[in-house]
Amino acid sequence: MFLPKPRKTKMRNFFSFSTLSILTLVIMIFLAPVTALPLSTNSRWIVDDSGQRVKLACVNWVSHLEVMVAEGLSKQPVDVISNQIVSMGFNCVRLTWPLFLVTNDTLGSMTVRQSFQNLGLTESIAGVKANNPSFIDLSLIQAYQAVVSSLGENNVMVILDNHISKPGWCCSNNDGNGFFGDQYFKPELWINGLTRMATMFNGVSNVVGMSLRNELRGSKQDVNDWYRYMQRGAEAVHSANPDVLVILSGLNYDKDLSFIRNRPVNLTFTGKLVFEMHWYGFTDGKAWETGNPNQVCGRVADNMMRLSGFLVQQGWPLFVSEFGLDQRGINVNDNRYINCFLGVAAELDLDWALWTLVGSYYLRQGVFGLDESYGILSWNWCETRNSSFLQRISAMQTPFQGPVVSESELHKVIFHPLTGLCVQRNSFLEPLKLGPCSESEAWTYSTQKILSVKGTYSCLQADDCDKPAKMGLICSGSSSRWDII
Repeated sequence: MFLPKPRKTKMRNFFSFSTLSILTLVIMIFLAPVTALPLSTNSRWIVDDSGQRVKLACVNWVSHLEVMVAEGLSKQPVDVISNQIVSMGFNCVRLTWPLFLVTNDTLGSMTVRQSFQNLGLTESIAGVKANNPSFIDLSLIQAYQAVVSSLGENNVMVILDNHISKPGWCCSNNDGNGFFGDQYFKPELWINGLTRMATMFNGVSNVVGMSLRNELRGSKQDVNDWYRYMQRGAEAVHSANPDVLVILSGLNYDKDLSFIRNRPVNLTFTGKLVFEMHWYGFTDGKAWETGNPNQVCGRVADNMMRLSGFLVQQGWPLFVSEFGLDQRGINVNDNRYINCFLGVAAELDLDWALWTLVGSYYLRQGVFGLDESYGILSWNWCETRNSSFLQRISAMQTPFQGPVVSESELHKVIFHPLTGLCVQRNSFLEPLKLGPCSESEAWTYSTQKILSVKGTYSCLQADDCDKPAKMGLICSGSSSRWDII
């Protein structure tokens, strides 16, 4: 006999155990779309004005390169791009910006046309005139605001990300933008820029957060200076715009927040602080390609928890503001890394932002019209580059957990990162099948390490690691025991 599933809030738990695929244990809640802005925090959760969990499922939209205009406006109308973002299941955009855009009045007042002309991008001018004619003679600041406005009209939340100071591609240890005191990274100018940006978007309801600085790095990195300036920046943003989440990045290209463990951030405000981290396959070199993926996943995930994941356990929201892979599917390292990433991100139910929306760039590192293989959109911005990847992340675009949980609403599901689907049972003695996570069975995991369908006597069994799992009724043998890894 089956136990009834909860009708108001469906909540499930995802498992991680060893089969041929990496499977993950998380708690899952399907919630209604968010409308009650502004956002705040409740322990490790980001919540709306009614206290309901809001999961940031974002995509990065680049606007920090030399042109200082959001990429793609020469390819598609801005509202078409905003609609594409929604249709792909994302609810927010991490919109990058260079500091000099708001601290150098000469740059900020330059028109879109002038910016393209100065860089010899005559073809892009024609594209913008054809697709976004209202943009071509806007100032760069006005163009940035217009992109935010388009996203707002399509109910897309925005996180303003100070990606770099001097406009250009990011990042390297010696580009002068890495840490406080570098050539282009003067603390007072940075705080002034944050204040201006926060003030500019005060009252713009879909701007829900500000990321203070992307990927701190370089030889000048210093923990004491991190506290000194990041705390000042946080206070400046909150003072100018108390509605936005204040998002703090770590050291070493946004991989290391370990210093927070024993030395909390000291701010005058509460309920608005979020931490961010980055995680790519190339972070660990060619480890995924050359090593056993399960072992590499265990090692890398443990290291991530030591450096930043512990913040979730301490009750702080953690936002993976960049992750991604070569969307063409030809990079073995990326293909193996992403299985691990999706499993861990599901288990912890992290907020995240995919790198990147961008299908191609006006100008990147001296190349006109450079194709972006990590882009979710194609070179012409007309279609998705890899529709199967959208399927893989679709289950993760909804919340799995939340701040208020009733035990009666909890159940487990088995998530399959390789497809983005969940395990569903078939007939007795038949292999299992995959299907939408919203339609998955409710599972229980006993102290005897037995996985059973909730409310039944049937359990998950495998005769051998090379044979498919199936359902059975004899649940006392070794073939019915599953270890969490």
